[in-house]
Amino acid sequence: MNDYNFAYLDEATKRMIRRAILKAVAVPGCQMPFTSREMPMPYGWGTGGVQVTAACLTPEDRLKVIDQGADDTTNAISIRKFFQRTAGIDVTERTHEATIIQTRHRIPEAPLTEGQILVYQVPIPESLRFLEPRETETRRMHALEEYGLMHVKLYEDIARNGEIATAHAYPVKLQGRYVMDPSPIPKFDNPKLSDCAALQLFGAGRKQRTYGTSDKRLRQRRDGCLSASAAARPGFGGGALSGPPDGRSGRFRADSSSCHQPPSHQEQVAEREQREELGAVPGEAAIAGL
Repeated sequence: MNDYNFAYLDEATKRMIRRAILKAVAVPGCQMPFTSREMPMPYGWGTGGVQVTAACLTPEDRLKVIDQGADDTTNAISIRKFFQRTAGIDVTERTHEATIIQTRHRIPEAPLTEGQILVYQVPIPESLRFLEPRETETRRMHALEEYGLMHVKLYEDIARNGEIATAHAYPVKLQGRYVMDPSPIPKFDNPKLSDCAALQLFGAGRKQRTYGTSDKRLRQRRDGCLSASAAARPGFGGGALSGPPDGRSGRFRADSSSCHQPPSHQEQVAEREQREELGAVPGEAAIAGL
């Protein structure tokens, strides 16, 4: 463990990912860019979820990793051992004992509770990808809330097959605004997304995107520094993070000391890479300015 920084990633990268997570939770379902780092595993094996988990981990956390709902698959065991070696944290196979759960393709059967974090591994974060392959066009469609193609696709399924044929990665709409890809979970898992008490975060390492959603109570549980920063930024999700602190230090307390300090050169580079990755899209000025 002494050969690695805590949870492998350097602290500047963790802060960059945490900022992207806060923006993603403030605007549920909206994809936020982050600069994905090289990880000791190939793309497609959970690099995005691993980076989101690393940014959220604290020494007091207890981690659970599942793949297709199982704790004993190769992917789950590898990721669990990775964090045991680099972070020295406790791990568990019991859902109610875990504070952070990283998952691939399933949502745990046991109800999640407030204070837990569920991190999804996402291969393709864009819900409109197979309807519109152009990235600039899908961003414009999200910005203008043009989801007619999705409605037509679902209608064609019913017209041809008598029912909607999508069995996994069934699209969901959050708070009447953004259509989100829930990752390749089976369609029957979608109801568990709704009214879940846990903070739900999605990480796509290859596409360098993160997005998320949470129970309304969790979105108000941030420390005073982050709440003040959110309230001071125009267009930052309508003040979703601006509630009063509840006395807890907050999971992202490592950012508190840097709120009143100028960003380092590495952080400036990371922010610039985020802006370049997002790009200027008509109708997305408020999102691009986050």
